[in-house]
This record gives sequence, structure tokens and C-alpha cells, in this order.
Amino acid sequence: MRKLLSFVLFFLVGSSLYAGGYRVSIQGQKQLAMGHTGVAVISSAESAFFNPAGLSYLDGKLNVSIGGSAIFSTVKFQNIGDSYEAETDSPLGTPLNLYASYKINDWLTAGIAVYTPYGSRVEWEKDWAGSHLVNNINLKAIFVQPTISLKVNDYLSVGGGPIWVNGSVEFNRNLNTGTTSVGTGGRSNVTIEKTGITAWGYNVGLMLKPTEKLNIGFNYRSKVIMEAEDGDADFENIAILPDGKFDAELPLPAEVTIGLSYKFCDKFLFAFDYNFAQWSEYEALVVEFDNAAGTSTNLRNYKDSSTYRFGLQYEAHKKFTVRGGIYFDESPVQDGYFAPETPRNDSVGYTAGLSYHVNDKLSIDASFLYLHFKEIDNSYDYIDNGNGTFSSFGGTYKSSVFAPGIGVSYKL
Repeated sequence: MRKLLSFVLFFLVGSSLYAGGYRVSIQGQKQLAMGHTGVAVISSAESAFFNPAGLSYLDGKLNVSIGGSAIFSTVKFQNIGDSYEAETDSPLGTPLNLYASYKINDWLTAGIAVYTPYGSRVEWEKDWAGSHLVNNINLKAIFVQPTISLKVNDYLSVGGGPIWVNGSVEFNRNLNTGTTSVGTGGRSNVTIEKTGITAWGYNVGLMLKPTEKLNIGFNYRSKVIMEAEDGDADFENIAILPDGKFDAELPLPAEVTIGLSYKFCDKFLFAFDYNFAQWSEYEALVVEFDNAAGTSTNLRNYKDSSTYRFGLQYEAHKKFTVRGGIYFDESPVQDGYFAPETPRNDSVGYTAGLSYHVNDKLSIDASFLYLHFKEIDNSYDYIDNGNGTFSSFGGTYKSSVFAPGIGVSYKL
């Protein structure tokens, strides 16, 4: 039983990386519509997230972008070898973002980014076959990123700043296997809750403009250490484990993004981003409880992963700009480590959107993302039985996500 508790803290950081059990990138309506490219795109205040160096080249003194999306996600599970099926009933996720920049003088621009990229909820059916791993989770997170951008000359700019994260999580799972209640008190379960989780990181960016048509961008986002201290552990229907506290920490991997944008003509823009995430630093999660649960270690052994993003933008009319894109996202989860709290394999994201220009200063931006995961048969083979042996839980997973979004952009 003590070893089974090792899954709990995974959600404090692991699920913060996967909105609704997936890694969904939604950090701006314009750039999302272009396949979530942006490291080399000069378009709006969304550059505060994608590459702060780009803020130096924005038109106008003040730029503001505000937006939000609605995430609809589904995961279907079927046991290998029998007809048992289960499906998540995940409530609506609503990530938001606010970006702003102000040009102090010709060479210095200040900006800020506030966004909720990982706010989501996931709920499996009550007492489903994997309830000893996860029943439900409610995650909320706010990222605040002040930044500055320095324009060295007409061909080069740099930017960067700190990142502050504040979040909370609530997670529940059963402590025994099976799909029926035990006794009159129901199945033993644990609810883990922690608020006020904070962490710091930083990002730096560089923008090159070798020609009027070509931009080259680079952005580095540092590793962030999420520390959960004195979290509450509420044990139900199990007398041998009283309520207690827990501590744990986990690194979020560093990421590097490089890319380019090329303007074929006055109306047509192409963009490409390559993102590399250093997931291999996530080898295991160690959780320390202050009661009889003791210390547990949960193996992950993630691998480094890459994402390839392609985007197009076309100024179809004075009032309309249309966008489209696609990206290919590699999963960091290796075979044998596939668990229902993050049922994520390789995926393809299809994006589209447009902007309606109300006037020269104001536009309304819309985006749509459909994220397709190939059906996969896989399992988690390292559930520690406490006697030197491991058991497995696996099956067939079918996952999908779609997310419409809307926002406004303003420049002065």
C-alpha cells in the first residue's frame, strides 16, 4: 500500500504539464492558429511568451493581447483481452492569457505575460479498473512572466526575464484494486490537496532579421523546480493510515525553441518552429509522507522529446487575416511507463483561425485546435507490490482534444 501512494505527487507537477492528461499548447490565439509557431514571428504582444526579443520590433508604443480557449478532452480505455471499457468525464478547461508590451524608447521595451496553460480537470468513472491509480484531479496554475526586450540594431534584438508560477492541485484515487466497494464504508481512498505551490524560472530570447523577409528566432526556457511542502493527505476508510502531510519536488524540464519566419510577399507569411524538451532529467519521483506511508519512489524514465511546428498566415482582405498550421508532438513517455494519469502518446495538432480587423488599432482573433492521438496499446509495468515484485496496468487508449478560442489584440 505504501508503494501505491507514489502516484499521488506525480500530479502536482506531472499533470501540470498535461492539460486534461495531455500536453496542450495554448498560449495565444494568433500563434496557436499558426500551428503554435511564434519564436520568429513579429505580430503582437504574444511575443512576450514565444520570444520576448520580438517585442522590440512591434509597431506602436503599446501592444496588448487578451484571449481564452475552451478545452474539450476525452480519453477512452479498454482492457487488453476483455470487453471492459471506461471513459473520462472531464469538465471544461478554460486557459486564459494576457500579454502586454510598452515601448519605453527606441531600444528598450518592457512586457508582461500572464497565462494559465495548465488549468484543467480530469475525472474517470467512479471505481473504474484503474481507480487505484487515479480517480480525478483538479489543477489550477497561473504563470506570471515580466520581461524586457533590447533592440541592439535593426537586425538584432535580445530579451528575457524571470518566470513565477503559482498553483494548486486536488487529487483522489482508491487504495485497492477492483471495481466494487469493500464493506459498508466504501472503498479506501486518499485525497491529496496542496495550494500555494510556487516556483521560479527564467527565459531568454534572441531575434535576428538578416533580411526584410526573413526572421530567425531562439528562445530558452529554464528548468523549474516545483516543490510541494506540507501538502494535506486525507485517507478515507483505512484505519492504519491516519491523515498526514507529504513533501516532494520535481523538475520541469528546460526547453529550447528555434525557428524562422519568411514573408514570401506582402500578404503571405510562413513560419517553422522546432522545440526540444529535456525530459530525460525526469527519472523518478520520490515522495516523503509523515505517517506510516513512509517514503516511496515511482519510476518514470522519460526521454527527451521534440515538437515540429508549421504555420501559415495570409492577409486575405483589409479586414481579414486567415491562418492555419500543423504540429507533430513526440511523447516523452516510454513503453512500459504508460499510466492513465497521463495517457499521452505521439500526437498531431491541426490548427486554424482568423483575425477581424475592426480598425487599425483593434482586431478580434479566433483560433481552433484539434489534437489527434493515435490509438495505442500500452501499460505501466512498475506498480511496486512492496515485496520486490511489480505489477502492471494496461490496455488500449483512445484520446482526443479540441479547443476553440477567441481573443482581442490592441495597439496604440
